[in-house]
Amino acid sequence: MHMETKLNESIAFSIDRQVSLLANMTAQFANTLNVDETLRNALCEITNYMNAEGGAVFLMDEATQIITCVACYGATEITGLKLEYGQGIVGKSVASNQGALVRDVKNDPDFYGAVDDQTGFTTKSILCAPLSVKDRCVGAIELVNKKKADELFDETDLKVLETLASSAALAVINARMARALVEQERVKRELELAAEIQRRFLPDAHEAGDTIFGINKAARGVSGDFFDYFKLPDGRIYFGLGDVSGKGINAALLMSKTASLFRCLGKTVRDPGKLLGRINAELCETATHGMFVTMVAGIYDPRPGCEGLIRLANAGHEPVLLFQNDTFKTYGADGPPLGIVPPLPGEDGAYDEVQVFPQGGSLYIYTDGLTEGYTLTGHPLEAEGVQHILRQYAHESLTTQLDRLVEAVSPDPSALRDDVTVLALTDALRPVHDSETKVGQNETDHGAEQDGDWLIDFKFPARPGWMKLARACVRESCQKVGCNETDTSDIVLAVDEACQNVIRHAYGGPSDEEIELTVRQRPGRLVFRLRDFAPMVPPGFIKPRNLEDIRPGGLGTHLIQEVMDDVQYLRPTQGEGNLLRLVKNIDVNKKGTSKQ
Repeated sequence: MHMETKLNESIAFSIDRQVSLLANMTAQFANTLNVDETLRNALCEITNYMNAEGGAVFLMDEATQIITCVACYGATEITGLKLEYGQGIVGKSVASNQGALVRDVKNDPDFYGAVDDQTGFTTKSILCAPLSVKDRCVGAIELVNKKKADELFDETDLKVLETLASSAALAVINARMARALVEQERVKRELELAAEIQRRFLPDAHEAGDTIFGINKAARGVSGDFFDYFKLPDGRIYFGLGDVSGKGINAALLMSKTASLFRCLGKTVRDPGKLLGRINAELCETATHGMFVTMVAGIYDPRPGCEGLIRLANAGHEPVLLFQNDTFKTYGADGPPLGIVPPLPGEDGAYDEVQVFPQGGSLYIYTDGLTEGYTLTGHPLEAEGVQHILRQYAHESLTTQLDRLVEAVSPDPSALRDDVTVLALTDALRPVHDSETKVGQNETDHGAEQDGDWLIDFKFPARPGWMKLARACVRESCQKVGCNETDTSDIVLAVDEACQNVIRHAYGGPSDEEIELTVRQRPGRLVFRLRDFAPMVPPGFIKPRNLEDIRPGGLGTHLIQEVMDDVQYLRPTQGEGNLLRLVKNIDVNKKGTSKQ
């Protein structure tokens, strides 16, 4: 009876110690701000309570499943030891989420003896319990060797250790959740700051008046799209829009760099094609492998006599859309995205440019987030949907038009799948000057001249060596209609000067490209047409030099206007190029011609 009482008292004392230890650990974990330090203290108490020679706590990285010893106590010191998932007794306990009782490690195939070889410690028996709550295991507690040589770990020890391990596991999981929440809040604040910085990259809405307007909606906190525009000192407007591949912070950083390059380089590089070439070279040197930028850059010229000329360069971006006279026209990409193909050594890598005369129309540039965005019908908007909305709101302001576009794919902004960015430019607000009355005419506006008599239809390469023959053809035409020698010489000189201007300025020097020269006789006049196939030159750029400015060259335009009775710059009806129409009034009943 006395022995039974003693045994019961011993069991009661043991249970009381277990409850006391568990309560103490739970209180420490609940109140701690430093879980790692509390784990080390708990390991010390558990090791001493279990009468073990040493103990260790292992935690698993849930992303990589690498198991690392984070704390040790007693005879062993293996802090920093890393195990693969399922490796050794600890790794297997974590993988199976079950405790392990090994009375003799020599007979256990899972025992990882390399640690003993490194430390010189002799492991005899092991008790291991997973740090787990329900089905989630975050590590394990391992105890080695009972202090008394004749004692071994038993099932009771395992159950006690599993109970204590569960308390520790709950603290670890709560601590990780708290850290995750803190990290989420930190990332949220940083994303908000990044988004604010990105918004500062966008131009002021009134920087270029009501002529141009842009809008950007990020699918996430930060955007991989951007647009920008700014006025040049001469009154032209530089504009650009880009879309960075990928999502998240990496895309946002590359976007910020590209936007900075555009504004910085654009102030000195006045050719959109060359500007994209410079940006491409920079990105090829520094961009993260696999990332690239699709981009459109352009310059709009609203100055008098320049007809609102737009020069565009497209680096792998969506086609640019022009809405003009109730008709849409697209301008596709002429080169690869930026950051993929570096320029060849010794070359500037300039992208091809196209010239657009909007004639009161509007230009639209957008990212694929718009065309691929889903409408309320559950279908993507696509290019046809974009055109439908623009046509529907064509008479509204650019702000209204772009708002309607974005609303079509973002009735719920949180449901956006991709960033949506749109940039629009209108030529409708540009004053039309008197100098454009004739300039705006097409070749067909003078189609009645087709009824005249053919005198010359001569095509020749844009080379000075061919000018002798061209002059001879013009002289023969003048003589044929009865012009006197003085007027004939003046006409030949004026046409020669016009041809030289084509070679020097339109083609930029001698070229194998053609010049077409036609001469027709109509009642009371000679009509000369000079056609080239170079990029269109706005007539506002073709201005006679001030006669008081004494220096070589630049007086050819004065000569042409002085000799001819009518000078008009027309647009060819087909293809690119420039068409100069010269008219000389003649009176064959008199000895000479007269300028009327």
